[in-house]
Amino acid sequence: MIGILGGMGTQAGLDFCSKLAKLNRGKIDQKYPIFVLYNKASIPERKENLKKYKKVLISLIDGCRFLQKNKCKFISIPCNTAHYWYKDLQKKVKIPILNMPEIVYSNAKKKCKKNSKIGLLATEATIKTGIYSKYFEKEFDLIIPNKRFQINNVNKSIKLVKQGKTKEAEKIIKPVVKSLLKMNCKKIILGCTELPIAIFAFQSFKKAKISKRFLDPNLILAEASMKKYRNNFNAKNY
Repeated sequence: MIGILGGMGTQAGLDFCSKLAKLNRGKIDQKYPIFVLYNKASIPERKENLKKYKKVLISLIDGCRFLQKNKCKFISIPCNTAHYWYKDLQKKVKIPILNMPEIVYSNAKKKCKKNSKIGLLATEATIKTGIYSKYFEKEFDLIIPNKRFQINNVNKSIKLVKQGKTKEAEKIIKPVVKSLLKMNCKKIILGCTELPIAIFAFQSFKKAKISKRFLDPNLILAEASMKKYRNNFNAKNY
């Protein structure tokens, strides 16, 4: 059983669950993955509490232990910034926690040549923590939007998704995407789990899945979760 620690934000957690289900589209009900979503919306805001490390860590540990207690075999966390606490979090939890940034990096290595330019769209907190740069800067040229784009487009688009205004969010994020493509970025990491919702809100899932422009961490994490689920568990055991 897959444990999902959500609530960071709620829309992102639901998007992750939707992608888990759609990866099994067309199969009978009994073939869908068994998972538990713990929408722990009470977890303190990550970007505002980077300096209050233990406060967020304690809440994340509590959420993961809830999933562990409820017989989940591993945990997926559909929140990029939360992976700043990954190392210490995994030490406090007995079951495996999938590492989203590392999985995205492994995915990129299969698709991009060494030293390729890769754009990163994320919250300022995610950028500051270096959870993506510590992987990607080993082999790629990681490109981050300028301050004006970050404040006026990226931050606003994320906020609009959290408010349920996905159509407005899509319009606001487009100029940043165009800017990164003009800079010859081969891929663009949608490094905040609200951003795929903005980008793909009015496109089919199939089109989102085969997109050659974007690395969608929520989708990549969902694929990794399904691979682990299938490799390690047999449906008759549930």
